[in-house]
Amino acid sequence: MSEITNRAHILIVDDEESIRSALRRVLRREYKLSFAPSAIEALQMLKSERPDVIISDHLMPEMTGLEFLKRCRLLYPTVGRVVLTGQAEMSMVISAINDGNVFRFLTKPWDEDELKLTVHLAVEHAREQRASIRDSKSSTSEQDSASSAPPQGDQQLADLEAAHPGLTQIKRNQDGAILIDENEVK
Repeated sequence: MSEITNRAHILIVDDEESIRSALRRVLRREYKLSFAPSAIEALQMLKSERPDVIISDHLMPEMTGLEFLKRCRLLYPTVGRVVLTGQAEMSMVISAINDGNVFRFLTKPWDEDELKLTVHLAVEHAREQRASIRDSKSSTSEQDSASSAPPQGDQQLADLEAAHPGLTQIKRNQDGAILIDENEVK
């Protein structure tokens, strides 16, 4: 594989072009970058792209960064999530950590070295999670089905079942992400 294909993929979601440009300047040499000006557009991109880490602004029109990252947590559990915001209220930080299972929280303006370190650590954490899921799946497949461990993400399933009564079957991809067919959602 070439160096470019080995680079981690970062999706940056921010409604301000100046922020996206500044992040591009800081991260472009080390990472493959994708950009979305809104959470809605980012969700569309995630149907065909699977980044290692998502860096999302919090205050955006249509959907906040925390709402977006909470959805990402359910749909793409092994993708790292970082919140970037100019408004660092303690209640928002707590919500980001609890609801969105955010890896790190950065404030604007950011320290460039802290940003680079945070992204590096988020990539490593996401890769470790994927490796752990792969290892868990291979060891589970070797066990007798009657004695196998419960699937990872039971709380996520409970949340989905509560949000969508009548949900009877969960499909996951190779990374453990929950697959939802929008044609079947009523």
